[in-house]
Amino acid sequence: MDNNKCCVIIGGSHGGINVAFSLRKEGWEGKIVVIDQDPNLPYQRPPLSKTYLTVKDESGYIPLKGEQSYANEGIDLLLGKEVVKVDKTTQSVYLSSNDVITYDYLVLATGASPIIPPIKGIDTAQNLFVMRNIQDVKGIQSALESGVQKVGIIGGGYIGLETASSLRKLGLEVTVFEREEKLLPKVNADELSDFLFELHQKNGVQIQLNASVSEINNEGSTQTIITDQGNAFECDMIIMGVGVYVNQTLSDQLALDYKNGIVVNGYCQTSEDTIYAVGDCNTHYNTIYDQSIRLESVQNAVDQAKIVAKSITGNPEAYNSLPWFWSDQYDVKLQIVGLTIDSDNHIIRREAENKWSIWFFKGDQIRSVYAINNAKAYVVGMKMIQQNAQLDKKKLMDPEEKLAPKNLLIQTEINV
Repeated sequence: MDNNKCCVIIGGSHGGINVAFSLRKEGWEGKIVVIDQDPNLPYQRPPLSKTYLTVKDESGYIPLKGEQSYANEGIDLLLGKEVVKVDKTTQSVYLSSNDVITYDYLVLATGASPIIPPIKGIDTAQNLFVMRNIQDVKGIQSALESGVQKVGIIGGGYIGLETASSLRKLGLEVTVFEREEKLLPKVNADELSDFLFELHQKNGVQIQLNASVSEINNEGSTQTIITDQGNAFECDMIIMGVGVYVNQTLSDQLALDYKNGIVVNGYCQTSEDTIYAVGDCNTHYNTIYDQSIRLESVQNAVDQAKIVAKSITGNPEAYNSLPWFWSDQYDVKLQIVGLTIDSDNHIIRREAENKWSIWFFKGDQIRSVYAINNAKAYVVGMKMIQQNAQLDKKKLMDPEEKLAPKNLLIQTEINV
């Protein structure tokens, strides 16, 4: 393999770093350069709203790879550097430091950024944070050390709820504001939303539903969140968790096909043959669900990274992974496999008060499983989805029935 070629990777999170190491694993002998704005050695992102927020030392900071690993694999890390321009004609990457790097292959692992809604008074709000990188968490920790006691979290999705759980463990007063009528409004099961509502209330979190924040007032010595219903809530800190938008500045410069993300083929290749995109920033076709999707998932980024490396090194393999996710809140572990985007019905299997699962179907075909403190349901569900199983829902709902593929199948055989 030509060792004079260069692969430039923009973005040093899960997708970008795994592309770099996967390239070496696939036999790439050329140069590898990873560029990232974050000055820190690339690290795990999921713990930010969980363990890292609750510890005072660096134990929550978990590097993706040790610093020596990059040297061992001949991977150049350019940290704390901003890419200001990419020229696809000359295949050149321009940095804010005025350095220019030419590439043979370019990988965009540019991810997404938190949405900051145009709320009146938000520009002058005190102790306003998002939850996206280690600097955000350190900013929150610094504010906590200054005596913050009351926290308002805008957004009742996974990031908002995980952050609420972590802050309650620290003894803070927490109020979550969700503009929709339930928590996790994108989830197609009210049972889970209701369960998490009760879980957080039981742990002392105030939940405000149908509460769109219309203003943040910090006149005088008190900061107040005001909802569209006219209710006011004092807070010392505000954390935004209302979603993200794709970082598309570079893809726009490159005039790449874009549709809710950078459009890629089955090999994560964009409309330009020498440019790839991985992770949160791309829209790809999912063969399992027969439609194009964009996923915000570590698993998706890591799996796609392997696909990119195989394609660049001439061993192409189409992406065909089943999505999975997880969330930790208090003593509850939620594991999710599959997507509900084409499901039309669901059933509940309840084995104990805090051990149950939601099974989503398209007709009788299993499409997704939400497992609450139930790793077995998650594992069995994954196996069934991968093999397009049709299940006996009556048996599945009965906790006395053994949770095993052979016991629950209608037609499809599964190797176990």
